[in-house]
Amino acid sequence: MNGSAESLPEKVASDDLPIRSRQQMVFTDEYKPVGKPITKAGAELQASGEAVYVDDIPAPKDCLYGAFIYSTHPHAHIKGVNFKSSLAAQKVITVISAKDIPAGGKNVGSRFPGIGEEALFGDPVSEFAGQNVGIVIAETQKYAYMAAKQAVIEYSTENLEPPNLTIEDAIKNNSYFHIPPFLTPQPVGDFEQGMSEADHKILSGEVELASQYYFYMETQTALAIPDEDNCITIYSSSQIPEMTQNVVADLLGLPYHNVRVITRRVGGGFGGKTMKGCHVACACALAAVKLRRPVRMYLDRKTDMIMAGGRHPMKVKYNVGFKSDGTLTALHMDLRINAGISPDVSPLLPSAIIGALKKYNWGALAFDVKVCKTNVSSKSVMRSPGDVQGSFIAEAIIEHIASTLAADTNSIRKKNLHGFESLTKFYGDAAGDATTYSLVDMFDKLALSPEYQSRAAAVKRFNDESRWKKRGISCVPITYEVRLRPAPGKVSIMNDGSIAVEVGGVEIGQGLYTKVKQMAAFGLADLVSDADGLLDKIRVIQADSLSLVQGGYTGGSTTSEVSCEAVRESCAALVERLKPIKESIEAKSGAAAPWSALIAQATMASVNLSAHAYWKPDPSFLKYINYGAGVSEVEIDVLTGATTILRSDLLYDCGQSLNPAVDLGQVEGSFVQGVGFFTNEEYSTNADGLVINDGTWTYKIPTVDTIPKQLNVELINSARDQKRVLSSKASGEPPLLLAASVHCAMREAIRAARTEFASESPLTFQMDVPATMADVKELCGLDVVERHLQSLSAKAGLPVAATPP
Repeated sequence: MNGSAESLPEKVASDDLPIRSRQQMVFTDEYKPVGKPITKAGAELQASGEAVYVDDIPAPKDCLYGAFIYSTHPHAHIKGVNFKSSLAAQKVITVISAKDIPAGGKNVGSRFPGIGEEALFGDPVSEFAGQNVGIVIAETQKYAYMAAKQAVIEYSTENLEPPNLTIEDAIKNNSYFHIPPFLTPQPVGDFEQGMSEADHKILSGEVELASQYYFYMETQTALAIPDEDNCITIYSSSQIPEMTQNVVADLLGLPYHNVRVITRRVGGGFGGKTMKGCHVACACALAAVKLRRPVRMYLDRKTDMIMAGGRHPMKVKYNVGFKSDGTLTALHMDLRINAGISPDVSPLLPSAIIGALKKYNWGALAFDVKVCKTNVSSKSVMRSPGDVQGSFIAEAIIEHIASTLAADTNSIRKKNLHGFESLTKFYGDAAGDATTYSLVDMFDKLALSPEYQSRAAAVKRFNDESRWKKRGISCVPITYEVRLRPAPGKVSIMNDGSIAVEVGGVEIGQGLYTKVKQMAAFGLADLVSDADGLLDKIRVIQADSLSLVQGGYTGGSTTSEVSCEAVRESCAALVERLKPIKESIEAKSGAAAPWSALIAQATMASVNLSAHAYWKPDPSFLKYINYGAGVSEVEIDVLTGATTILRSDLLYDCGQSLNPAVDLGQVEGSFVQGVGFFTNEEYSTNADGLVINDGTWTYKIPTVDTIPKQLNVELINSARDQKRVLSSKASGEPPLLLAASVHCAMREAIRAARTEFASESPLTFQMDVPATMADVKELCGLDVVERHLQSLSAKAGLPVAATPP
């Protein structure tokens, strides 16, 4: 890697990027973006102003449309599928099911290598409510939707065990998935010794976290087109084109080279277009091969929400020991994760949860983790999977300790932040160099600042003077362990000097192609006098599973970094080939070689103008840590439970950002998505495990009315590190953890309400995720009005019965 201080070409970044008036964009050090704004869709679309997604691709001739028929029973034999008599039923061309899988094929809808797979069809038994049991094929998407909704499934539960629908069911029936040893997190220190050193102990703490839906704007979609020689091309909204190719081929019993998966861009992923996206691609491919006609699917929102799975629900019990001054000595945690029906990627979560939890020095850390197999839809990766839960669990425990000691929560946080020695003890090699550890300084900058102290005092004054509205303020630190992975890149220079770049990553709105374009121009800068001018000649082309192999997946926040590094290596190979020709031209002319002349000369000399690299991280530097801190101030309405986020201030360590304008958007978007998880997104199910909050009427994501009234983001350009890609750091997922500051501030506001209205109510209380409006009202006290009126009557000497209604 190269930690050079040299900056990327910055035409695609912008000092003039439109920022909401209530937000600030602050850059530290010398790195500030310049140039013209770029559209979110990507630099290559500035001319047309239009981004084409899978469903925008014109329907091919004779195209058919599909819709899933899904089970509404959690565990039952599927005896048959019929349709109510209707126009839609008359328009059904066929129903594709497991019996249509070709000989040599396999009933598989998704797979994560080395962990496990999930079936495409529930056959002959449906194992969860929401499982696909068939695919309706019709001439139009409208008729396919209508017919699927009018399907009548005949069930039988004969000789079947009752389903495990909850974590408690799984524990009772010992229903777990195996966590491979290489994915199992390791304890730190001696727990028993740590507990023996404690002055105080909490032996029965609990916290519970619910699920969250991805709510991408583009639901799951794919278009499959049969080709010659028993081949098929699939346009898929996927974060994993390569894995999708492999699974489709195994489903159809084809060699992998017969399946081509193309993804230009994804209209929002957040992890939801990984495993579940495979199912839609597989369904279209199977129908297209069976009928020898193009088939496309675009899930309606309800079906998507029912089948998506979403974030993992969790239940935690903890024992923690600590000194009288708040110093932690030991923590033991019993962690139970609801994984759903298949392993998916769930065995990856324990290490992420524990990794984020380790942001504090617990003294000793022990845990018992179980990944529960249940008869509900498989839970999958969602932005900051595991890390957001682990970080929040740490805060819930710290707040419990502070309440027990009647101490200021920030003082407990500060006391237990790592020094570099303990950081290394807990994180090992990921801790990096001492100069890169920025968390303590960031936390101090927010929590110990005069401004914070003034605001905290103002919150107390407000609460003293306001009866029915209460405020809270909280500062939360975060760590996020990032793992690097191999990635391919290819740079090809055309005869006219234009440049095509390919990477394994997919543009999902995270600015990948913007950064890749910048890196390509940066990598070729030694060949031209104006690297910014080179940007106009570069085009990043779509991910294609046959054109660039070993593309891996887009996720984990490192896709931009590793893709950029692969592109930089490709460019370095081209520079090595072209530099002698450049020097020869300049020696003859006495002037800088024009780009066009250089390429023309290289073409005549039969120089290979295409270079491919497969970048692999240094085995000694596979992980590093991101840091951040966030302050949020909220106001709750004691009577209704409504919460208003007045202000959030975020500090985020981006290293030496590859593009601050892009990273700023990632911090903002990630934080807001986290706010939804912590406050109002209820992904509820019925008694059979079927999702019932399956649309915008019942599932509420953050809106302009619920995001912070003022959101201030500061990107910290921390110390350079030669081992990171141009000293950069990830930005896509870690900032979501900062949204816990909103939940923590809500707890402080509720505590103020309980102090005033329910003096006998404990100031230590369990507050789960999400903390919805109803939860806030209940925690404040559902009878606060009655209590208030009774107190007024008592003061006036009136009998309670005389209290006005």
